[in-house]
Amino acid sequence: MIDWSGYIGLILQGAWVTVQLTLMGSALAVVVAFAAGLGRLSRFMAVRALATTYIEFFRGTSIFVQLFWVYFVLPFAGITLTPLQAGVLALGLNVGAYGAEVVRGAVKAIGREQREACIALNLTRFQAMRHIVLPQALPLMLPTFGNNAIELLKGTAVVSLISLSDMTFQAQVVRAQTGSTLIPFATILLLYFVMAWLISLGMRWLERRVSRGLDGVRV
Repeated sequence: MIDWSGYIGLILQGAWVTVQLTLMGSALAVVVAFAAGLGRLSRFMAVRALATTYIEFFRGTSIFVQLFWVYFVLPFAGITLTPLQAGVLALGLNVGAYGAEVVRGAVKAIGREQREACIALNLTRFQAMRHIVLPQALPLMLPTFGNNAIELLKGTAVVSLISLSDMTFQAQVVRAQTGSTLIPFATILLLYFVMAWLISLGMRWLERRVSRGLDGVRV
């Protein structure tokens, strides 16, 4: 008779690693998404070219290859990362590339009259973006940002390839030790679902919060 309490505890330890990857990877993805998305809208061609190159590279290559490059190839350039750091960097840069297009599209969706009003008020480009454009664009970004966060959560399973003990890695360990596939993988299936559900709830709450006071704003 298998004592599953210890094995479930092992999977829960992996769940904490998955949570860390998701939170830190999402934070990095948001920062990169805004930097690259606004970079695509820059007046400077070099900035636009750099942002476009980043976006197309990370959208056009596999997350598996990106993760292997970050963890196994960067050390040859003198940059050695822990498995957790490598996972956060690869996931954040990958998802950030998709988020960058979300930022660009939301900013472009703001009506021309809003931009003309900024000019009439003699606002600088930075002031207009900070006080007028982004507050209206943010509610447009959040639903897709939520989807991206869930995709990042599910993408954390790839870090098992570099021996980082996330949920998937621990489920594989439990399967190897017990010979059972159903229980460990049913457990992580449920955990992934609960985490994704919590992300959805959090994003819906954030959408309501940032949309307050904007109901009457025409975009």
